[in-house]
Amino acid sequence: MTSLATPLLILVFAAGAAATWVAGTALSKTTDALDVRLGLGSELGGILLLAVAGSLPELAITVSAAAQGNLPLAAGNLIGGIAVQTMVLVICDIAVGPRRPLTFLIGALTPVLEGLLVVLVVSGVLMGALLKPTTAIGGVVSPASIAIVVIWAVGVYVINRVRKDQRWSVSMPGSEPGRKHRREAHPTQPHPFAASSTLRIGAIFGGACGVTLLAGVALEISGNTLANRAGVNGAIFGATILAAATALPEISSGIAAVRLGDNALALGDIFGGNAFQVCLFLLADLIAGTPVLPTAGRLNSWLASLGIGLTAIYAIGVVARPYRCRARLGPDSILALVVFGLGVAGLFVLPSP
Repeated sequence: MTSLATPLLILVFAAGAAATWVAGTALSKTTDALDVRLGLGSELGGILLLAVAGSLPELAITVSAAAQGNLPLAAGNLIGGIAVQTMVLVICDIAVGPRRPLTFLIGALTPVLEGLLVVLVVSGVLMGALLKPTTAIGGVVSPASIAIVVIWAVGVYVINRVRKDQRWSVSMPGSEPGRKHRREAHPTQPHPFAASSTLRIGAIFGGACGVTLLAGVALEISGNTLANRAGVNGAIFGATILAAATALPEISSGIAAVRLGDNALALGDIFGGNAFQVCLFLLADLIAGTPVLPTAGRLNSWLASLGIGLTAIYAIGVVARPYRCRARLGPDSILALVVFGLGVAGLFVLPSP
């Protein structure tokens, strides 16, 4: 593929993005349907399976990049993807409508806990990036990569306990949180694939997984070649254009959630996906045969800080509950746009390593 002409590579990249959108949407719907029928998300193993299914584009790119030794691209896609996927909430805010901001309607504090989990695991990324490459278990795995996975697992356990047994009550007048979980029946809409057999849903799920993985590899190879030809830094490309391409399924599922009135789920899905995404550094270490985090550098540390900042903006918005919209956006979304724009601009003025 690297020998293809640039126009053909652009077509391959566009086709990979389109396939990611279509397959990712099917994957989201089938995981919801399987979760309802099999109760996959009730235990940590099921949660892990659902999280992997939701992160397949990032998984494919991480595996492909790490296998080729392109560690900056692997790290940039994982870390930069957090900031880009958090910006999906801006689109969800627009989709909610002009009456009230998304964060006013959330009406729950569990998404704030999920946002704090994102802050914890991304802080682990920042600390892991400061370690020496020689600080590795068996010379392969960074201790920070293992710590991130452990923190994520403990955090998910705690959040699930809070969701099942809340020991406090909160009143948010005017809120419209929607369902607490997709396993709950929607009052007006049937669950996805309600008329299909479990076998058929599983077949669609498997096909969507295969297409998503192949599309992710095509995106990584074609995108990396295009970036090299254009002289674009691999970390910057992975954190912006490539991360935006892999965020297409989140855009689709986020818009669908808010249109169904599941506003809390829309926010929780973004934060939950971001928290799990950095767990893939452990897989990247194993495939590359060397710790990936110590190679992150200034660019990815900047992006990790940007992701933390954007997460904090929306977590604060859920508690502060801004009341009015401007141009269909709440004040938190407007601030997020400004911060994200400044953050991307900062990538181009950071000093070289």
